[in-house]
Amino acid sequence: MRAPCPASMIPASIIPASITLALTILAFTAFTSAQAHVSFPAPDGYRLNADLYGDGIRAVVLVHGGRFNKESWKKQAQVLSDSGFRVLAIDFRGYGQTKAGTTNVDDNSYPDVLTAVRYLHSTGSNSVSVVGASMGGDATADAVMAERPGEIDRVIFLGSAGGDAPERLAPQLKVRKLFIVSRDDESGDGPRLPGISDHYRRAPEPKKLIILEGSAHAQFLFDTDQGTRLMEEMQRFLSEP
Repeated sequence: MRAPCPASMIPASIIPASITLALTILAFTAFTSAQAHVSFPAPDGYRLNADLYGDGIRAVVLVHGGRFNKESWKKQAQVLSDSGFRVLAIDFRGYGQTKAGTTNVDDNSYPDVLTAVRYLHSTGSNSVSVVGASMGGDATADAVMAERPGEIDRVIFLGSAGGDAPERLAPQLKVRKLFIVSRDDESGDGPRLPGISDHYRRAPEPKKLIILEGSAHAQFLFDTDQGTRLMEEMQRFLSEP
């Protein structure tokens, strides 16, 4: 009796189209999925949930805005991990898979950012940067002020001034920083650019401000015609020696 022909030797022309499509979808799903889901405790006992992409000694924490969660960073996380970064996208407490705490705890979310930074350091990363969008940028600024020396390498504030008190906060942001905002981005209180420019002016060097065209706020910029440039600017800044 002739031995069955191994699947790898079956001509592609006789494999049913439905099977080919299924295998293609399966391969694409595996490729685009987060490499791992991780969970770790904050100092106050709340467990934070996050998606971990890639590997390497240089790492980036992605901190979402108020209308988003960790999954919203998926495309950007994959681009950064393909560039050699280890990427951790977190859910703030009360968002996504991380359970809510008390109102007082949830309003002070910078411990979540620091916990993510320290998780990456404790699991092999030598340098950790943070990208904070909108409210995530405010939490990132607070984390910079509460960090131990050298814990955070550099930060990107996306559609965020990094807090509401530039005279107090901005001078303390001594790490390398990049502010990115769209020219016509507005909140209920008016245009965001003047406030972000004020924080930028008060912040010490090294620093950079990039103004993109349009009115999209923070992570919404990725879905506009400025999305490609935004990603390129982020990669360039995070990769600089």
